[in-house]
Amino acid sequence: MLPFKDLDPILHSQLRLAVISLLISVREAEFTFLKEKTGATAGNLSVQIGKLKDAGYIDVEKKFRDNYPLTICRITPKGTKAFHEYVKAIQQYINSSNK
Repeated sequence: MLPFKDLDPILHSQLRLAVISLLISVREAEFTFLKEKTGATAGNLSVQIGKLKDAGYIDVEKKFRDNYPLTICRITPKGTKAFHEYVKAIQQYINSSNK
C-alpha cells in the first residue's frame, strides 16, 4: 500500500479551502463576494487571503471603484495546481478506506 500524501497545510484550513474552491470555479472574485459566500468575518477573511497570497496561490489587486476600496482575488496557476493536488490527496484517503 502506498503511503498517504501529506495534505497541503495552506489548503487544509476550512476558510482557505473555501476561498480556493470558489476561485477555481469563477477564476476571480471581489472580496465582498468571497465574504458573502464563505460567511467569514472581514478580518478573518483578510488574514486568510493574505496567507493564500503569500503562498502564491492567489493574486490580490486593490483599487477603488466610485471612491470605495475594491479588492479582487484571482487564482494563480500555482493555486490551481495546489488545489488539484489537494483534491487528489483527499481522494487517496477516501479510496483507501473503501478497500
